[in-house]
Amino acid sequence: MTSCFFTGHRSFSYKKDPDVLDYLGNLLPILAENGVTDFYSGGALGWDKECEFIIYIMKKMYYPQIKLHLVLPCPPEIQSQNWSKKDKAEFKTRLEAADSVKIVSEENDKDCMKKRNARLVESGDICVCYFNRKDFRSGTGQTVRMAEKANKIIFNLNFLRKRKINLTSNDN
Repeated sequence: MTSCFFTGHRSFSYKKDPDVLDYLGNLLPILAENGVTDFYSGGALGWDKECEFIIYIMKKMYYPQIKLHLVLPCPPEIQSQNWSKKDKAEFKTRLEAADSVKIVSEENDKDCMKKRNARLVESGDICVCYFNRKDFRSGTGQTVRMAEKANKIIFNLNFLRKRKINLTSNDN
């Protein structure tokens, strides 16, 4: 297994869930050290943005062999048209940092997100997600269901939010 993809809620914020971000910052290097070289993300705000940032730092500082691939539902200027100036500027930086950018639809039509989600699942062996099962009808829910159906390995980091888990102890 050499590839991983991200899916998660746009509402994710590291300020609300710092433990989740710490866990993600430990999990991704483990994946890289065990042969995962390609990381795929949908370029959305929230979870995608945080994962892309960690991959960028990992690549720059410790793992030059890894690659970040963005799979966008539509062209960047359309995807980000309703975002704040700050989010647009960060998105531009993320686009420039990516090793590749694929656009699945030329328009922001009703199917572009589903096509992007399907492309993410096709691209990765491992799914690292932040998924609240209550939001089963969301785009994240759709992507996780596709990953489950395709028998992908899934790490859902939303579980950390509900309970504090000591990741360094063998007492669990």
